[in-house]
Amino acid sequence: MYRLLRPLLFRLDPESAHALTLRALRITQIVPGALFLLARIFAASPRPVTAFGLTFRNPVGLAAGYDKDAIAVRGLAALGFGHIEVGTVTPRPQPGNPKPRVFRLVEDEAVINRMGFPGEGADYLVSRLEGLKVGKLEPSNLRTFKPSSFILGVNLGKNKDTPVEYAAEDYLLLMRTFAPLADYLTINVSSPNTVGLRRLQGREMLEGLLGQIANERHTSHVTRPILVKLAPDLTMEELEDAIGVILDKGMDGVIATNTTLSREGLRSPRREEAGGLSGRPLRGRSEAVLAEVVKRVEGRIPVVSVGGIMSPEDAKRRLDMGAALVQVYTGLVYAGPELVKRIVERL
Repeated sequence: MYRLLRPLLFRLDPESAHALTLRALRITQIVPGALFLLARIFAASPRPVTAFGLTFRNPVGLAAGYDKDAIAVRGLAALGFGHIEVGTVTPRPQPGNPKPRVFRLVEDEAVINRMGFPGEGADYLVSRLEGLKVGKLEPSNLRTFKPSSFILGVNLGKNKDTPVEYAAEDYLLLMRTFAPLADYLTINVSSPNTVGLRRLQGREMLEGLLGQIANERHTSHVTRPILVKLAPDLTMEELEDAIGVILDKGMDGVIATNTTLSREGLRSPRREEAGGLSGRPLRGRSEAVLAEVVKRVEGRIPVVSVGGIMSPEDAKRRLDMGAALVQVYTGLVYAGPELVKRIVERL
C-alpha cells in the first residue's frame, strides 16, 4: 500500500507530508478498533530484548524527532515498534527555524532537516504523557491497545535562547519533569540545528553537564535510565573523550548517531541545504561510529544504533555489530511503516 501512497506524499513538501501522516495516526487513536486493526496488520513475532534494565518487545524503535509532542504515540506503537522516543522537548515552547526546513534528497534516499527543536514545550508534553499513562489521550475507548506494551523514551534539549553555558539548567528541569512519565531519558547534545549545542559534547562542557545530571539524579532519586545521544561528526579523540565522560558520570547508555553535517557523495541538487543529513548516505559513518563506541564501552553500557538504517539487512548488521537496539526514522520515509515488521521478521 505504501508504494501506492508514496508518490502522493512526495508531491507534498516534506514537512506537510509528515504532519499529514501524524494526523492520520492520531485519528486511529479515536476511531474504535483502528488501533487493534493496525496492530494486527503490522504484528510480528515477539523478539524481546533487555537493555538499561528494561524489557523491550523487540529491538526496533522510532527515533526522536518523528513525534515531537507525543500526539500519535499509540498509533505509532501499533506499527510494531518496541520503543518510541518522543521529543526533542525543550522547557518552553519554541517555533524552531524558519520554513522551509526539511528537504528530501530522493536521488540519495536522504533527508536534510534544520528544524531547530520546534515544539509545544514541556508542559504540553507532560499533559500528553499523563494522558497516555492513564489511557485518556483521546475521548474514546482505547483499551484495545495497551500503552504498557512498548517502551517510551523522552529526548531532552535546551531552548534556542538558553546560552550554552546555562544549558544544564534546561536539562535538569526536563529530567525532573519527565522522569516520572518516561521509561528512559535521552540527553541530546548532538543536534546540528541549535547553535552551540554540539559544543556540549566537548570533554569539559560534557563533564560539567553530566556531572550536574548525575548529582541531581542521586539527590532526587531518579531511577530512570539516562542515555546520551552523540553526533557522527566527532573525531576519534572527541569520541573517546565523550565516551569516557559518559562512563565516568554513570550514564546508562549511548545513542549513536544523530544527523551529520557531511555532504560527501551526494547527488541531489538539494545537497547544499543547511541542516542535518539523515538516510542512506549516513549509513557508513553511523556504522563506523557504532563500531568505535561498542569497542570503547567494552560492554559496560548498552548502545543504541540509529542513522542510515533503511532495510532489514541494515538493522541486523547493527545488532550483529553489538548494538542492543536500533532506531529508524528516514527509513520510514522511503520504505514505509512495514519496515518495522520486516526488520523484526528478519532477526
